[in-house]
Amino acid sequence: MAEELIITLPDDWHLHLRDGDLLQAVAPHSSSQFGRAIVMPNLKPPITTTAAAVAYRDSIMKTLPAGSNFSPLMTLYLTDKTSPEEIKLARRSGIVYGVKLYPAGATTNSQDEVTDLFGKCLAVLEEMVEQNMPLLVHGEVTDPKIDIFDREKVFIETILQPLIKRLPKLKVVMEHITTKDAADFVASCSEGFVAATVTPQHLLLNRNAIFQGGLQPHNYCLPVLKRETHRQAIVSAVTSGSKRFFLGTDSAPHEKQCKESSCGCAGIYNAPVALSAYTKVFEELEAFTSFNGPDFYGLPRNTSRVKLAKTPWKVPESFSFSFGEIVPMFAGETLDWQPSLV
Repeated sequence: MAEELIITLPDDWHLHLRDGDLLQAVAPHSSSQFGRAIVMPNLKPPITTTAAAVAYRDSIMKTLPAGSNFSPLMTLYLTDKTSPEEIKLARRSGIVYGVKLYPAGATTNSQDEVTDLFGKCLAVLEEMVEQNMPLLVHGEVTDPKIDIFDREKVFIETILQPLIKRLPKLKVVMEHITTKDAADFVASCSEGFVAATVTPQHLLLNRNAIFQGGLQPHNYCLPVLKRETHRQAIVSAVTSGSKRFFLGTDSAPHEKQCKESSCGCAGIYNAPVALSAYTKVFEELEAFTSFNGPDFYGLPRNTSRVKLAKTPWKVPESFSFSFGEIVPMFAGETLDWQPSLV
């Protein structure tokens, strides 16, 4: 077994950086391990225009350490009011790389939802095909009648399959897949048009991790962790060599008191441990971490390198800031692989 791995600098194709104090706290963790990141737009208010995306990007850039080459790739939040002209502006901006579809209430700050995808957004979706602008989907329905563990499967059947049938040239990324149904669906689609990001938590944890030893709020995320059979199916998909799957941490920071409250926030903060966590699953990971994502988005691969040394290190119990604490994934545990820039 290797004692050292050297791979092309990875990118994170699904990242929450928040804003304000949280942004300043967490941005250095991602910028130290990744060359680029697709930054989610679910702020308050959401990033619905190119002008807002430009301003948000400027805020991110101001938080980066001196000499950092990290590049945030911005996204727009799709609403009923998004226009085809906004998609043209986004493409011309050179800083917007995707448009995010959130079901109502599916995740943090997702209340400004699309109410009728085909009825109110068809012209926008058609313009996205013209502009080669990917649609990034949180793949869950939110109908309270649908069991939370079945919401990804139902989303595929009722929304994603009809969408792809209607617009086969639309690039779609199914974010943070959690089920065998999703892995099989993505694998069955045309390569280069439908892909998926996969998080470390959905590769390494099943739903028992939320309840073992009492309720574990820092393992609660949306989409929620699933059965072990689904976890195994995702591992098989990611390690199959398919180009359709790539790294997306869905790192989602919340203050400790917001996670450990009577109505705890969903989200796992994995940015500080992401590469170490992925290496727990498989060591031949360069295509997944560094090639498949930029190839799908039509961007050049990074030229810098990262070294992963088999040097055990202990994950901090928390990170303390002026506003409070953030508890990372695997807090207090020892991980075997430690990354550093070459």
